[in-house]
Amino acid sequence: MSKSKDGLKILASITGPDSELNDGIAQAKLNLEVAQMIYDARTNAGLSQSQLASLIGSKQPVIARLEDSDYEGHSLTMLQRIAVALEQRVEVRFVPQKEKGSGGKRKLQPA
Repeated sequence: MSKSKDGLKILASITGPDSELNDGIAQAKLNLEVAQMIYDARTNAGLSQSQLASLIGSKQPVIARLEDSDYEGHSLTMLQRIAVALEQRVEVRFVPQKEKGSGGKRKLQPA
């Protein structure tokens, strides 16, 4: 059996079925991805944190916080402001999650 190099798979094998812990890991991964996207877009545009902050009417520490993987307060509004300043656009998608034993389909409950 080959060993996985996927960090999330390795963590899942260690943590087992602890859904709360696994949800926390997934949230941390998402925060890291958003922070990295902001950093990459800014640096690809050749801007410093201060320059980007000025373009969106903010301060450098705000950009530093948004680029911090531990930050959990990313808002769609702020991401849109950054995208406009960098002449880009934000895309949001809903992607189905597979539930164990259900084949990834959820039944809607009556309201």
